[in-house]
Amino acid sequence: MISDGVDIREIGLGDAAGVAEALGRNRAHMAPYEPPRPAEFYTERGQRERIEGVLAERDAGRALQYVLLDTDTGAVLGLITLTNIVRGPLCSASVGYWVDGERTGRGLASAALAEVIRVARDELGLHRLAAGTLLDNLASQRVLAKAGFEEYGVAPRYLYIDGAWRDHRLFQLLLHDDPPPA
Repeated sequence: MISDGVDIREIGLGDAAGVAEALGRNRAHMAPYEPPRPAEFYTERGQRERIEGVLAERDAGRALQYVLLDTDTGAVLGLITLTNIVRGPLCSASVGYWVDGERTGRGLASAALAEVIRVARDELGLHRLAAGTLLDNLASQRVLAKAGFEEYGVAPRYLYIDGAWRDHRLFQLLLHDDPPPA
């Protein structure tokens, strides 16, 4: 449990319906922060296919995704993902997350991020985590700052979001300075 009434665990195929429902419920809330998505993305089938891809990336050692769940109802309240996991001298990953619009401002993103940081450092042995936010996404920037991420630059036209190429603030968190595993 990461917060009162909220649990976190790795995503599975059985989460497809709940994730689709949560994404549909949050479609308007997340639109300013997301790339355009086909209608299929918001269906159980679309999420099952997406989760299959995430699990294949997990099995290849390149990604991990966690689902945030209401412990009383089982409703999906958000996702947090480590992607682009790279070993060797880089030993890094990118982190991204979203929380249900009805639950923002309650510390869920911060609690989920703290758990994923622990996994990245203690279980995966990663050296660095990276994250990016839209320039005006102050809430996400506060979450990252609270977790110890430092801003290190701005990437012009970084991602295609909400119908245009958008600039992003770039953040990183150095987890340790140990050499990478041999």
